[in-house]
This record gives sequence, C-alpha cells and structure tokens, in this order.
Amino acid sequence: MGGMATNRLRAFRESQLLTKAELARKAGISTLTIDRIEAGYPCRMDTKRKIILALGLKVQDKAKIFQDHDDAEREVVTAVAARRRRGA
Repeated sequence: MGGMATNRLRAFRESQLLTKAELARKAGISTLTIDRIEAGYPCRMDTKRKIILALGLKVQDKAKIFQDHDDAEREVVTAVAARRRRGA
C-alpha cells in the first residue's frame, strides 16, 4: 500500500470541538503537522503518542485515532476475499 495513512484524527478532534491550533498546542507539535496527519500523511510514533495524550486518551486507545498500516492492509485483504466468496 502507498504512503498515505488512515486515521480518524480530524473527526475525533472536531467531536471534541478543538481547532487544529488548540490540539497542536496541547500536543506540543505544529499546526502544519496536524494538517499533514489529517490529510493522510504518516507520522512518527512519538507524534502519535503526543496527539493521543493531548486528546485525553490512553496510548492503548490509539486505534480510535490511528489505523496501523498492517490493520489497513488486513482490512483490504478481508474485503477482497469477501467479494470473491460472494462471486463479485
């Protein structure tokens, strides 16, 4: 799969009524970094941890925001297999 990452950051941030600037300030990262992540660009594990904690979540809740590459690939493989079983 390509370089774009799947995440729910924008939806979760907006559900908490946070602007990008507010989240960036709480997480100690730049607004540009938030912008890039919400656009689907990958980020470092440390950045993910900062964002998760800034949103008031636990590190164990990372799946609520970020989907690992392996998880995304597994979902695609599962969907393709399901289609094949249905004869599509």
